[in-house]
Amino acid sequence: MPRGLVDRHGAELTATRAMLDKIRAVYELYGFEALETPAIEYTDALGKFLPDQDRPNEGVFSFQDDDEQWLSLRYDLTAPLARHVAEHFEQLPKPYRSYRSGYVFRNEKPGPGRFRQFMQFDADTVGAPSVSADAEICMMVADTLEAVGICRGDYVVKVNNRKVLDGVLEAIGLGGEANAGRRLTVLRAIDKLDKVGLEGVRDLLGKGRMDPSGDFTKGAGLDGADIDKVIAFVSAGAGLGGLDKLELVVGESEIGRAGLDELRLICKLVAAAGYDDGRILVDPSVVRGLEYYTGPVYEAELTLDVKDADGRPVRFGSVASGGRYDGLV
Repeated sequence: MPRGLVDRHGAELTATRAMLDKIRAVYELYGFEALETPAIEYTDALGKFLPDQDRPNEGVFSFQDDDEQWLSLRYDLTAPLARHVAEHFEQLPKPYRSYRSGYVFRNEKPGPGRFRQFMQFDADTVGAPSVSADAEICMMVADTLEAVGICRGDYVVKVNNRKVLDGVLEAIGLGGEANAGRRLTVLRAIDKLDKVGLEGVRDLLGKGRMDPSGDFTKGAGLDGADIDKVIAFVSAGAGLGGLDKLELVVGESEIGRAGLDELRLICKLVAAAGYDDGRILVDPSVVRGLEYYTGPVYEAELTLDVKDADGRPVRFGSVASGGRYDGLV
């Protein structure tokens, strides 16, 4: 069998089916309707949805049909949704709330917990300009985790806003299209915080970092003062107190201040619904490594205490994630 693939059978399939049914029930309770799209799309339609802007078509399994059209197995469920909305925009209700589940395929190096074929279960709202839609998604994530058996207190949904980070990048001179590549390098550096720690991120923002295996990752090339501003953003702390610190970091940046206002509104909506009890909180360390996000971004992380066979703590990291991506359709 090729690397990164696995056979599944028996109890595992039964458990998976039961979990998917519980997720589906929560999504439908929130008013999302099912959508099914093909596993194959035109390769050109996937480019801007891939994680690395400088490698637009790597990471996908592609082939040519008899018309010499390049086709690819879907990399995620976002590109098919965008294509579907673009093709049926006039007929779809607004806002359009849908969910999709199915296998996606990554032509990437497999590793522990990283497969070339795996299942995603997405929910998206199209045509909702207010961040109330983002607050709702975060609450739905919390309800979904509890529906599949994760106890309250054993998870947290962390929320940030890419506009705030854009404000920080603008403040250090990385605004505009000419700096898109360097901005992406900064995003990737921050996105590795949970893996390499603050000092590792600092190295990646500067000249680069050598990992324990000897592999060197080239950094963003920022100077010391600019690195300090990015680190101040990442380490501002969770909650409303962190927002006050971020206000100092973004300075007079209009987009940065707009992002802070949106986060405050999300906090207000979350509190009004009773989810501000530790289930959902603002955390500047959440950036999401994809360039196309334009507003709020969020990640659900398991916090339960689990140890491996040798008694060492096991960190699960993100088990659900997403964000606002205006302008993709």
